[in-house]
Amino acid sequence: MSLESDPGIVARVAAGPRGCAFRRKLIVSVIGALAAAGVLGLVLARRRGQFTAALHSAPIALLVLAALLQITALLARSEAWHVCVRAAGGSVSRRTLFRAAGVGYLASVVNGSLGMAARIASLRRAAPQTSPRVPALVAAEVPIITVEVALAAIFSFTLISPLRVPWWAPAIAVAAIAGAILGLRRFSERHRAGLWAGLAVVRDKGRGRVITFTLVAVCAQVMRNWLMLHAIGENVSIFDAMALLIAMFTLGQLPIGPSIGPAAAVLILGAHGIASSAAAGVLLAATGIVGSLCYAAWAVTDRLVSGRSGAIEEVGVAPLAVRLS
Repeated sequence: MSLESDPGIVARVAAGPRGCAFRRKLIVSVIGALAAAGVLGLVLARRRGQFTAALHSAPIALLVLAALLQITALLARSEAWHVCVRAAGGSVSRRTLFRAAGVGYLASVVNGSLGMAARIASLRRAAPQTSPRVPALVAAEVPIITVEVALAAIFSFTLISPLRVPWWAPAIAVAAIAGAILGLRRFSERHRAGLWAGLAVVRDKGRGRVITFTLVAVCAQVMRNWLMLHAIGENVSIFDAMALLIAMFTLGQLPIGPSIGPAAAVLILGAHGIASSAAAGVLLAATGIVGSLCYAAWAVTDRLVSGRSGAIEEVGVAPLAVRLS
């Protein structure tokens, strides 16, 4: 008897150690987000007027465009995930996978690891027969993350000025990630079964599509950062927007949830003004959440409509089968 065929087993597993670990991560993330928000609140306590003015200076049209760029980034990353899952042996439809991605990216607002867990769990629940096993799905995230880390290493020179990073650090980062990519390629060629099936795209012709769609996602995020910074009057370059994205990617490994945007903005652009930088970070977080909510709303609505259509078809086919018999 399979795990998917017994809801009771699924419920017991969800209530077991993995379920407890998931709940612990959620609690830690909420506490971390509240703590980070509290620290930012203390920092901005004496700059409340400047902070509010910066928020109100952002045009609505730019906020809408920023949310659309967030949706674009999520769609591009979903397509990259689809390529990885298909290379790993999955035959799940693009529509089903995108619905699962929409649910997962909403959870990513709280914590990145929770988002990945929710995305994989949603896909396995929706398509248990046509999607790879959980270990392979976890490994299928590695190629996308590797591309993101490689881009962060390549553009890490943008951190030299705001963070006083030594000039040689970016060169070391690029060399390290280049070695890691080469090692990953060789590893994927020697290990092809089970967990490591998720790395199949590394040696597959689909790796070009993964790189392309990940680049589209990253570029959309960089442009969103640049727009929000200019929306509040910050005269920054595209390199500052890249540095901000790298900081957000790095801080995203911490359980501080939506506070990532303001914290990263103050860290990278605090010299331009703490209040305005924090306001830009808040707008980034807000438009990111709106974009994720829109994507998740489509995913849930499409799932409900598809389920209802399937039920109607079954009701309509049953009497016909009786008459034919």
